[in-house]
Order: sequence, then C-alpha cells, then structure tokens
Amino acid sequence: MKIQNKLGKIVFGVVMSTALILPTTTTAFAATTTTAATSAKATTSMTSAQKADKMIKFANSLVGKVKYVYGKNDTKNLIFDCSSFTKYALKQVGVDVKWGANAQYNQGKKVAKKDLKKGDLVFLSVKTPGKIGHVGIYVGNGKFIHNTTGSVYGLTTGDLNKGYWSTRYVAAARYF
Repeated sequence: MKIQNKLGKIVFGVVMSTALILPTTTTAFAATTTTAATSAKATTSMTSAQKADKMIKFANSLVGKVKYVYGKNDTKNLIFDCSSFTKYALKQVGVDVKWGANAQYNQGKKVAKKDLKKGDLVFLSVKTPGKIGHVGIYVGNGKFIHNTTGSVYGLTTGDLNKGYWSTRYVAAARYF
C-alpha cells in the first residue's frame, strides 16, 4: 500500500516517524496539564462549607494512621505535631498556612467561639492558661479533631464543652 508521509515522499507499509509521534505526546501532556489545572480550579471554586467537609472527611480518614511527635512535620510517614497536621489538612483544600499554632492563629481571620463553623481552627492552652499551645480543626457541635499526645497518641476528637478541653479554649481562626 502506498502512503504519502508529511514530507511528501511516498513510502510503502506503515511508518511511524517523529512527526507522527510528537502530536500524540503533546496531546497527552496537554491532557495531564489540563487535569491538574481542572483539579486546582475545582478546589478554588468550592464553597467554604464544601472545603470544610472535604477537610474534615480527609482528617477523619487518617485516624489510626497518623502519629504524634512534637516538632515533626513528616507528610511521607504521617508523623506530625498538632500544627503540622492542621497545616497538612488545610493544604488538602488549597490553603497554605505556616507551621506553628501561634503562626496559624495570626494568619487566619479571628472568629468568636459562638461563631465557630466547621473547618475553623481552634486554639487551646496546654501548659499556661490563656496561652496558645495546641490547635485542632473544628468539626461542629463543640467537637474538634486534633493530633495529640497523652493517653491517646495521634488523631482523636476533643470536646470544647466537656472534660479536659472545656477550660482550655483560647481562640479560633478561619481560613476560607
């Protein structure tokens, strides 16, 4: 069978040339780039409530998988302190925050306790009353998920209105 290639020459049989392969490669690259751009756009076009739900679902999916180590931010092995975990969770919905509970508090929009919404970060004291020393993600109904040490290592749910954490609330901040 006679076939005329892009250079105008007549060839016999099936010929694969760089000219024929290049458009296929370019198309595959363009599709990959478009997928990444679409994914980023999808995160930015989500409502605040959708971002909060996505972040909380992500955090809950890591219960039993995340370990607590003070001063650690190891995303590969899921070893975090409290603020590196909140940093990691916020990143999942396209929000970049600094590492450190005080730094995260200063980066967000301050929110009164009575105005808390799912996805807000709550800041608590652990040693010095009234001084931020711990951070978690508010999940609603007075509860928050946080990475902690003590009798439970790793992700757990705390209650702002009962028990240990009820007297330790300091502040809250919003990021989306």
